Amino acid sequence: MEDVVKYPDKNFSRDKNLGNPLASDLGHVLAHTTGLWEELRGQRIFITGGTGFFGCWLLESFAWANDRLELDASALVLTRNPDAFRQRVPHLASHRAVEFLTGDVRTFDFPPGNFSHLIHAATESSARLNEEDPLLMFDTIVQGTRRTLEFARRCGVKKFLLTSSGAVYGKQPSKLTHIPEDYQGAPDPAASLSAYGEGKRASELLCALYAKQYGVETKIARCFAFVGPYLPLHIHFAIGNFIYDALLEGPIRVNSDGTPYRSYLYAADLVIWLWAILFTGQTNRPYNVGSERDVSIADLARAVRKALNCMSEIRVARQPKEGKLAERYVPSTRRAQAELGLNQTVDLADAIMRTAAWYRGARKVPIGVKCANYIGP
Repeated sequence: MEDVVKYPDKNFSRDKNLGNPLASDLGHVLAHTTGLWEELRGQRIFITGGTGFFGCWLLESFAWANDRLELDASALVLTRNPDAFRQRVPHLASHRAVEFLTGDVRTFDFPPGNFSHLIHAATESSARLNEEDPLLMFDTIVQGTRRTLEFARRCGVKKFLLTSSGAVYGKQPSKLTHIPEDYQGAPDPAASLSAYGEGKRASELLCALYAKQYGVETKIARCFAFVGPYLPLHIHFAIGNFIYDALLEGPIRVNSDGTPYRSYLYAADLVIWLWAILFTGQTNRPYNVGSERDVSIADLARAVRKALNCMSEIRVARQPKEGKLAERYVPSTRRAQAELGLNQTVDLADAIMRTAAWYRGARKVPIGVKCANYIGP
């Protein structure tokens, strides 16, 4: 049986939060979510994927709100390696309201007691895994979602949030500038590279089934592309790769023709949206999460160079083919705006500067690691 990890130095206080380099962002998050937190007062929340990019921001904002609003809430975080997280983010690992359950999302033993809320953010998002072992990718997503939903049913969870993906729509038509939630496209089921998108589609279906049969309030956030502290700079995220290159003052390399369009929501806005969807979103009604402000990959490289005021050369690998329509991965967020009052509050240039400043201050730039400069989100 997996163990719940309780670190002995649970002495985190509100005063310690004052030295948090994300204090300004976390204050911004709290200012936009203050009225939402009351239902967590005295409650327990279970989080999967709590040690990744999304998870760190969820825990940062939870700890910040918990301390300042004196919620007396607690979070249990499922992770395969809590000690590694403790080494990487000690101030979160040692927070008095955060504990860890060691286990795999597909097979973890259910911890005792009740939980009021559950956020399922555990996903293998590696492009390499999707290419090299798509069956493992699919199984991790689908089996992990089924396991967490079953846990939610048994332990009395009232509200369950699935972090899904814009990948559920399949390839976005080039002439559709912003993809809405009611678009009926889908990944190609005959393509092995569809494992990630089809896994997310199956996960959304499982949410619908558990909502209908067991009354679990399942909320769905279809997430697109993001930027911010904790985003890995040296894997398959184009904006992270470009920030990495700029911080090292080397050439900013675009390993494509630079024409695909993406959009990027800052991480502080991301968690505002996720908490709002969890607390106030309609059951089994997906909401796109992302920015509507699209930018080509080549222009993104230029935006990084300008925002960071560096002299890096931009190297685009190849010229666009004549007559080729640009690929797009850009959401329409009208539903979230109209129904939940959610908006982008941090522009792209500011988001880039904040991300780079955090990496500089934390001395976390992974020197000597080659970036993929992948054109994906």
